[in-house]
Amino acid sequence: MFPKLIADLHTHTLASTHAYSTLQEMVQAASAIGLYAIAITDHGRSMPGAPGKWYFENMGIIPSHWMGVRVIKGIEANITDYYGTLDVDEFTTSSLEWVIASIHRETLPWRDDIDAVTNTYIQVAKNPLVNVIGHSGHEAYKYDYEKVIPIFGDYGKLVEINEATFNVRKESVANCVKIAELCKRHGVGVVVNSDAHFQMLVGKAPRALQMLEEIGFPSELIINADARKMQNYFAQHNIEI
Repeated sequence: MFPKLIADLHTHTLASTHAYSTLQEMVQAASAIGLYAIAITDHGRSMPGAPGKWYFENMGIIPSHWMGVRVIKGIEANITDYYGTLDVDEFTTSSLEWVIASIHRETLPWRDDIDAVTNTYIQVAKNPLVNVIGHSGHEAYKYDYEKVIPIFGDYGKLVEINEATFNVRKESVANCVKIAELCKRHGVGVVVNSDAHFQMLVGKAPRALQMLEEIGFPSELIINADARKMQNYFAQHNIEI
């Protein structure tokens, strides 16, 4: 049987003003379904309606363990140009434990240029602040998957398989399949996340997991489906277990 997730490492609270649940409600939801960990990853400040800089710099006041759940303080940073620049600085990330780097239409002007997007992701791969490459199958921002996926692996970046894509970015699903197949081929670790913007969605990624099962994706490459794998990753990146 395909494994269940033990952690949801991409979620949003109402601090991102297009989300609808408090931090406490998100942690309660994770606790209710027995998750080991949840990452709170509200949007970086270039996203309309995102929380301010101090929101992230003050996250240290949040308990690391709450209601039996490991609460990981993070951010979904936006890629803001074709040089791989993120809307988060090193000082801010010093208060955080988890950085997802994502492209959104709202924060990166569209350019019909696969080479430019390819270079963007290569630069992001080289950024030591980044843990996860967020939902990179976006149809409008295609890149050279064959070239870049091994580079993600070389730099130790986890590639996200994002459940929300199957709902809000359906045109991108075929690209996500290609990305997953290449991660399988090159042994690149992935994280399967809900990208939940409401508490009832925490920890739920049925379509993403079904897709991985259909392509015969090896469960040992899903970092947040195995406690040992995830704890090893945390230890290697100086994240408290």
